[in-house]
Amino acid sequence: MTVRTRIAPSPTGDPHVGTAYIALFNLCFARQHEGQFILRIEDTDQARSTRESEEDIFKALRWLGIEWDEGPDVGGPHGPYRQSERKDMYKDYALELVEKGHAFYCFRTPEELEAIRLARTEAGLNPGIKGDLELPDDEVKANLAAGKPFVIRMKVPDSGTCVIQDKLRGTIEIDWAQVDCQILLKSDGMPTYHLANVVDDHLMAITHVIRGEEWINSAPKHQLLYAYFGWEMPELCHMPLLRNPDKSKLSKRKNPTSINFYERMGFLPEAVLNYLGRMGWSMPDEREKFTLDEMVANFDISRVSLGGPIFDMEKLRWLNGLWIRENLDHGAFVNQVSQWIARNPEWEKLIPLVQSRIDTFSDIAPMANFLFAGILPLTEADFEHKKLEAGQVKRVLQFTLWKLEALRDWQKDSIFAEVKSLCQAMELKMGDFMFPIFVAIAGTPNSWSVMDSMAAMGPDMCRARLRNALDTLGGFSKKETKKVEKEFLKVLDSEGGSQ
Repeated sequence: MTVRTRIAPSPTGDPHVGTAYIALFNLCFARQHEGQFILRIEDTDQARSTRESEEDIFKALRWLGIEWDEGPDVGGPHGPYRQSERKDMYKDYALELVEKGHAFYCFRTPEELEAIRLARTEAGLNPGIKGDLELPDDEVKANLAAGKPFVIRMKVPDSGTCVIQDKLRGTIEIDWAQVDCQILLKSDGMPTYHLANVVDDHLMAITHVIRGEEWINSAPKHQLLYAYFGWEMPELCHMPLLRNPDKSKLSKRKNPTSINFYERMGFLPEAVLNYLGRMGWSMPDEREKFTLDEMVANFDISRVSLGGPIFDMEKLRWLNGLWIRENLDHGAFVNQVSQWIARNPEWEKLIPLVQSRIDTFSDIAPMANFLFAGILPLTEADFEHKKLEAGQVKRVLQFTLWKLEALRDWQKDSIFAEVKSLCQAMELKMGDFMFPIFVAIAGTPNSWSVMDSMAAMGPDMCRARLRNALDTLGGFSKKETKKVEKEFLKVLDSEGGSQ
């Protein structure tokens, strides 16, 4: 038996806790059935995928203790394991479907597609691309001969019901009218996730697919593709989504979602993995603390609850404290702390700043305390400013956070460039603009270069501290957030025009 886990690098390259959550349950299912656990890099979106983000994912999963039997870095009989290295073969499969009459060349322009969406919306139909898309054979041949750009789309029934069998949810029924004619091959020759996913699962002999419930609506397309190719479809199991304490989908806008953040904070990997194992699943004896080996030995996928598990930082802190107190003797504790410090070599970059400001070594602790403190204990009073109103302070923090969430090149110069351009677009003096950022990151406006600190601390901790600062100030309501988002877009337009 073989199961697989889906790895799709995020725009910032962060190894998401949701990825680790799905990987853990795939691993446990495979081990329970003495099967193989395959890690595949699904990097068909080249703009989002980098080798650095891939390595970051490998590192984060291994820090947690998740290992795979086959993958890009360990090899195996079903390689290559990066879809970008398999891209030449996907076109042949797409053309096979065209020849069989299950797919077609689509030459529609963006304007034509938008008109189709609008017409379907006005008719009360699913706004997905569907309907009058195909051209007569002679027009297709003429367009191909002329080199006109095209995509290949799959054909989808207009009516009826698709029936999907799910190991957790039983029978799922989805109207075909709600399923659009999915693009299989893009105009640049790269496959979409859907075609590459089905082809690779078949060629890699995947028997079970355990993935997040956000992919349920894609299951009819995949089932149809398996039928078109004449292949046996793997068994599906859609796991419940991780959620914030307010029941919304877990996202970095409300919770630190990168595994790197929890490593940087000083959590034990065993505790984080233990906590992920408790997300919608429980041990037969209901105990909360268990190892990976104990989870595998007692694993039963049917014990997964569909209620939407809550990822609660305070609960994780409690469980981590339990692991520290019950599993580490004095020697192991010292060793773990030493390893935690050693895993953050970026801090060495701040040595010149520290050395130039101290008279004795004991001066280091109060000066560099904020680097090791995790989430800082801030108050509203900390952000009081002579020139900036409270609303302006919150906007500086929120706009900076949004800018830095999109920043991929986390270097001092890149951070400074983003902050400086935002400051200019908001028409604020640099000193006034930087005040709340200094407080959010260092806990005081009187620190050394906050840009050096941010570069050394890394994106995950910096974003978490900016979110913490906003929470301290009350943040924005849903209604206010929509208004602030519009203001941010105007600032971005102004920023672009001034460059």
